[in-house]
Amino acid sequence: MAKLLAIDGLNIVRRVYEASPEPDSDLKASIALRHAFSSFRNLLETHAPTHVLAAFDYGGQTWRHALYPRYREHRAPMPSVLREALPEFQERLKTAGVPVAMLPEVEADDVVATCVMRWLLENRGEAIVATTDKDLHVLIAHGALVWDHFKNEWHDDAWVRNKFGVAPELLHDLLALMGDATDGVPGVSKIGMKTAARLLNAYGSLDAVMAGAGILKTPLGERLRAERDILYLSRQLVELKTDVRLGVSWNMLAYDSH
Repeated sequence: MAKLLAIDGLNIVRRVYEASPEPDSDLKASIALRHAFSSFRNLLETHAPTHVLAAFDYGGQTWRHALYPRYREHRAPMPSVLREALPEFQERLKTAGVPVAMLPEVEADDVVATCVMRWLLENRGEAIVATTDKDLHVLIAHGALVWDHFKNEWHDDAWVRNKFGVAPELLHDLLALMGDATDGVPGVSKIGMKTAARLLNAYGSLDAVMAGAGILKTPLGERLRAERDILYLSRQLVELKTDVRLGVSWNMLAYDSH
């Protein structure tokens, strides 16, 4: 049976880079990318995929910025030494037989989600997502598995429920309610993960929360009503695009381990 490995490329590169304590420099970038390349090789050896795709952010404005100009406004930009070293790193990946995808106006998450959903809908086999990004864990609801390369552990339905308090299919509703500071997704004020999970488990979905808790004469009900527009905007921002025109065929993603 075929097996797709979709790698959240920048997630791995940045985690490796930020794990080094020394200040930004060309040397730090080249050492980090050498380690990152080993990480990619380990992923391929560990999972032995028949098909592989490494997705990277193209950079610049995305469809999320068009919806909400303050999206990611507080996020530290990628160190320039790392950004300048990336094209050569991506060429190395391609030479090693790993196709690289980066498309304007979408994020790597959208590329991974599109590829994985298409694969699963066509019943092609297993789909593994290599990432530590919480947004991509929603793909578990559709049959994918997430692999945390840094902890060497699988994330499945039970892992998501244990970590976030909701089923994978409710993860985006949870992130919309609680917001996501790293991406600048506002969420509803004073709602944290536990309250968001409690609401979703009680009512079943974001719309049901708004229909039920959102009409209560409590401070929480009042906040939900007052911040309804922000909540639904947040829900759009955390949604993964699954209709990106990738411009690749499965044959182009076929991986030969020899």
